[in-house]
Amino acid sequence: MPIFFIILITVYLGGNTYIFYRGMQALSGLPCGIKISLAVLFWLATLSIVGTMLTRNIKMPVFLSHTMYEVGTGWLIFTLYMVLFLLAFDLLRLCRVPFNYGFILSLIFTVVLLGYGYYNYRHPKTNTINIALDKPLAGDAKPVKIVAVSDLHLGNGTRKTALKRYVKMINEQNPDLILIAGDLIDNSVVPLYTEKMMEELSELRAPLGIYMVPGNHEYISGIKASARFIQDTPIQLLRDSVVTLPNGIQLIGRDDRSNTARRSLQELMIGIDKSKPIILLDHQPYKLTESEAAGVDLQFSGHTHRGQVWPMNWVTDYIYEQSHGYRQWGNSHIYVSSGLSLWGPPFRIGTESDMAVFHLSTKK
Repeated sequence: MPIFFIILITVYLGGNTYIFYRGMQALSGLPCGIKISLAVLFWLATLSIVGTMLTRNIKMPVFLSHTMYEVGTGWLIFTLYMVLFLLAFDLLRLCRVPFNYGFILSLIFTVVLLGYGYYNYRHPKTNTINIALDKPLAGDAKPVKIVAVSDLHLGNGTRKTALKRYVKMINEQNPDLILIAGDLIDNSVVPLYTEKMMEELSELRAPLGIYMVPGNHEYISGIKASARFIQDTPIQLLRDSVVTLPNGIQLIGRDDRSNTARRSLQELMIGIDKSKPIILLDHQPYKLTESEAAGVDLQFSGHTHRGQVWPMNWVTDYIYEQSHGYRQWGNSHIYVSSGLSLWGPPFRIGTESDMAVFHLSTKK
């Protein structure tokens, strides 16, 4: 893992050096003082991601921490697309296609693309899936409406104002049950307490309850600190545990893979009545064939974000058996959310933020 981060940092700094060099060429006619000022601002923006990571557990004014986070993480995507556009224009020059405005056009294209990505991120999709099971719900229980979300990443990126919109979006569905597949918290619980986000989470309403499992970011934030924060909300945290709801649904909540000692799915299935509906919450969608073989009726996962931006979606589509959306595996119905919100840069390019609404019923 350290080698991976060293490579990542090297590529990031190399990309920004390339942008800086091409920018200085394009702006060579400007006065020296302006060029120095732009250079300082450029490298402050480039290195702000480091400041964000180093200060994530330090309490500071919300505006300052949020600005540093937005600039630092947003610059990652700015770097990606600026480098891609600049390389495209430089290739044209190598092919002896005369072109003198590569940097300016790259900047314009990147800004327009990021504007589209921000708009797309701010308008998550609601995906409705009807699932009819061969298994009965308890008694004459009516069909169940489940709202399932993942990867809100509450913190300096997804702030209280955004959380308020998400809570409203969820409650407007009038769900019977709310499921959260991890990464509710981003990198630290500090900004959650600063903005008193437990107040908004306490507005969630579902008669059958609100349940979540940890994601890798609950561990990054500190699993004990994350669990303490969740205790101040109506959300029930499941860590390798099973809950049977009044209508007979058996809800299995797996701890995240970050816990190398977490129980296996086979262990958690001990004592499960396979004649009744089984729902599995597991943050990371690995080994989906195990869920099918175990007899899970519905699995809900997140984690992938489907890469958030192109071309990273190609990477997640390659890594995961199912990187997003709904698919039926034999008798198992599996949904992998791209995330209601996202980590870091507030852009969705080639992907969509989503919320799943399941209508769970019994076949007649």
